[in-house]
Amino acid sequence: MAQNATIYKVELSVSDMDRHYYETHKLTVAKHPSETDERLMVRLIAFALNAHEHLEMTKGLSTDDEPDIWQKSLSGELDVWVALGLPSEKVMRQSCNKAAKVVVYPYGGRTAEMWWDKIKSSTTRFDNLQVISFSEADTDALAKLASRAMKLQVNIQDGEVMVSVDDRITYVTPVEWKAAA
Repeated sequence: MAQNATIYKVELSVSDMDRHYYETHKLTVAKHPSETDERLMVRLIAFALNAHEHLEMTKGLSTDDEPDIWQKSLSGELDVWVALGLPSEKVMRQSCNKAAKVVVYPYGGRTAEMWWDKIKSSTTRFDNLQVISFSEADTDALAKLASRAMKLQVNIQDGEVMVSVDDRITYVTPVEWKAAA
């Protein structure tokens, strides 16, 4: 019998001084049985970094042809495609052809670095692709903040990210491996 997703209720308050975006999002997030707390928290931070009134979580791990997060225009076109982990060159190419902007958030320390070394030369032709990495230490610290009901405060300033849950604070430094044109 297949395991069901675990539901997380998240109140995500985003204060992004870099983009002048200040909003609170009430999210119901389904954590797939194979998803770790680390991946869940990276997904929430990726949401905060791209926060917009039309940004939404997708079915994620349970579907192959959808990103983890997307933003669609009012007419239904894909404006932003956000993927986590280490997608193949084929998946990135398909994503770049489907959306105006694609952001990939690799994580996993040395594994992510080896993936990027292998794939980066094939991504130069994608002007709409941005790749932003999180260090293993940062994602390990984020995983420790996870709980089924969270009030998550994310402050972004000068590219630095401060994440707080209750009285616990973690600082995350996203590293841009590839900028979109």
